[in-house]
Amino acid sequence: MITLDYKARTKIIRALILLFIGIICVIWLIPLVMIVSASFTEERTLVTKGYNLIPPQFSLDAYKWLGNDPSLLIRSYGVSIAVTAVGTVLGVFVMALLAYVLSRRDLKLRVVLTFIVFFTMLFNGGLVPYYINMTRVLGLKNSLWALILPYMVTPFYVLLLRTYFSALPKDLLDAARVDGAGEWRIFFQIVVPLSTPALATVGLFTMLQYWNDMYQALLFIENQYLYPLQYTLYKLLVNTQMLNELTVQTGAPVPHLSVTMAMAVIAIGPVAFAFLFVQKYFVRGITLGSLKGN
Repeated sequence: MITLDYKARTKIIRALILLFIGIICVIWLIPLVMIVSASFTEERTLVTKGYNLIPPQFSLDAYKWLGNDPSLLIRSYGVSIAVTAVGTVLGVFVMALLAYVLSRRDLKLRVVLTFIVFFTMLFNGGLVPYYINMTRVLGLKNSLWALILPYMVTPFYVLLLRTYFSALPKDLLDAARVDGAGEWRIFFQIVVPLSTPALATVGLFTMLQYWNDMYQALLFIENQYLYPLQYTLYKLLVNTQMLNELTVQTGAPVPHLSVTMAMAVIAIGPVAFAFLFVQKYFVRGITLGSLKGN
């Protein structure tokens, strides 16, 4: 009977775990690969043979159809990139400041303010008051700020950062105050560097929220030059459905299915690249014991 020592058993177990995770990752990647493949598949082949990992009949018709007016997509990309960049930076900054204040145990109104933030997770004023406030009170209709302000502060992310900040070593912050550091210096030079994984995670989720949002544009944007990418793709999708119904009897219908898949590829591309730069923070730990003896 073969007996394995502890190191050998550990290596085998680790190899099995990695193999299992690898299989799960491949399974999750299959739908994405099929979407990309379908976007490069000829429409008639896609209808008759369905989805495949490799395009049985390669075609660029879907991308050519979307490229009939490239200025439309380029402009929408610009709007989405601007809204996502500005909204993510401002949102993470504001939420981090609010969370840091709520994490301070010496704040007298800490419990009350935390309850107010939590209350907004459960209840809201409704669509009609929200629309009136945004259009008549704030006057943000047909403005990029109508796409930025609604997601600048997300209560769940504030509470998440508050919990993370509360776990930071209090002795380190007290030592900085004894040395004469002010609250702004403590926040930017101590709290922010120690909280990089949490801030990066919240930043990624905030970025996804801005990038994938279409609801705010549907409510407040009527100027087509201010359409974000997701809303533009939605409008194009509706147009392809209408054109496909009108031209199906002519024998040359619009490539509806492949265009839909091409839209998905166009929309998910920047987000996938952004995730590659941020994903390390999801698995990387952080040593909170910055003082000797912790």
